Amino acid sequence: MHDDYLERILTSRVYDVAQETPLEEASSLSARVGSRILLKREDLQPVFSFKLRGAYNKMSRLSPEERSRGVVAASAGNHAQGVALAAQVLGCAATIVMPVTTPQIKIDAVTRRGGRVVLHGDSYSDAGAHAKTVVEQTGGVYVHPYDDPDVIAGQGTIAMEILRQHPGPLEGIFVPVGGGGLAAGVAAYVKRLRPEIRIIGVEPEDSCAMALSLEKGERVALKDVGLFADGVAVKQVGEETFRLCREYLDEIVLVDTDAICAAIKDVFEDTRSITEPAGALSVAGAKAYLEREGLRGGTYVAILSGANMNFDRLRYVSERSELGERREAVLAALIPERPGSFRTFCSHLGDRSVTEFNYRYGDPDTANIFVGLQIQRREEPAELVRLLKEKGIAALDLSDNETAKLHIRHLVGGHAPAADHERLFRFEFPERPGALMRFLEHLRSDWNISLFHYRNHGADYGRVLAGIQVPEEDGEAFQEFLEHLGYPYVEETDNPACRLFLG
Repeated sequence: MHDDYLERILTSRVYDVAQETPLEEASSLSARVGSRILLKREDLQPVFSFKLRGAYNKMSRLSPEERSRGVVAASAGNHAQGVALAAQVLGCAATIVMPVTTPQIKIDAVTRRGGRVVLHGDSYSDAGAHAKTVVEQTGGVYVHPYDDPDVIAGQGTIAMEILRQHPGPLEGIFVPVGGGGLAAGVAAYVKRLRPEIRIIGVEPEDSCAMALSLEKGERVALKDVGLFADGVAVKQVGEETFRLCREYLDEIVLVDTDAICAAIKDVFEDTRSITEPAGALSVAGAKAYLEREGLRGGTYVAILSGANMNFDRLRYVSERSELGERREAVLAALIPERPGSFRTFCSHLGDRSVTEFNYRYGDPDTANIFVGLQIQRREEPAELVRLLKEKGIAALDLSDNETAKLHIRHLVGGHAPAADHERLFRFEFPERPGALMRFLEHLRSDWNISLFHYRNHGADYGRVLAGIQVPEEDGEAFQEFLEHLGYPYVEETDNPACRLFLG
């Protein structure tokens, strides 16, 4: 058992490099959800993230002899920049191991502060393993991004500021969770002084290592993690962070990618600032929690943890934010193939604006269409599907269909009746040279690619939808190919969206 975290946090050295960030009301969001939402603006730190607090607190406590050996860290971004800045201020060398998929903007941010970057592996886990090798080779001191009491205490200074800046009633604080350092530090401090305040962690549905660990009562290692919110894409939480979160965290809320995109837009509308996906996670969690509990009134804090957004992700965020806020519905419908039928279809939509319409000739009698609509209420898509069916038009709500939103909306009309034994798969290709060639070289030459659709979303991986003709007798061999390839995949052959538009 480590000593008192209250004392550790109160005596943390962070303000040589960190700022006391403002606690600002999100007035537009507050009005919409019916509760007062305060934003803790850690996106305004010198490295645009809270991570420099923990890194500096850890490194400032090293002895002169330890500093002379230099420090080593593994990070895909924010922790790397915090360590590089701390090393610059403290006058010690820093080696940062980063995955080869790390965007150049984050590599440049480290090197500008004097850090030495070593690119290794495809994920944070790979980089972390190599960092341990670098420590053995150089004798440097490893600065863990979250599982270290001094790092946890440094992050906990955020809670100290929140309670000082808002001494009045506070119902809850929403904290993004990756490895758990921020959540552990905030929870440990708040629960000692204001135990009535709920501390609610927020994780993406596809990177929920802490939620699963708390549920099972032990640390769980995820096989794969989603990379959209790369700042919290951690396969296994820390030992000390898990211990503290199990003791002090009230619960974990899970949110999907669309909800995160909507939260980025919410923050922008109130602050004119753009957070990274992990930075807006707390806002997405607050919205989901308040809606789930049916709560109105009260005051809540959402910690905006960072703003290191890759610019080329913005198009994806913009596209998905309307769906995340339930301001847009995506429908498929079957209408007669004759003049005027589209006009008739639109007349059934009332005064709703059509945001997207995709169609391609299918056969002489019917047409499959893909349509996006602006909506005001979550219940509208289901109501509209019922209305269209009453009018004799078969319709399907695809608003929650991931493949429809990622690919089908941009690829409507690809029916291929002659493509026998076609199977459809959604892949995640690592965004690095050679990823496509690896796929093609491992694919048997007698398995024909009948469809291949790729979109770069500015993430650390590419989204691919592929159709491959595989005879039934080759099923076992094809499964071996998928496993050997090692890319995350989901078979979509029976997905209703695929069957409507690609079958």
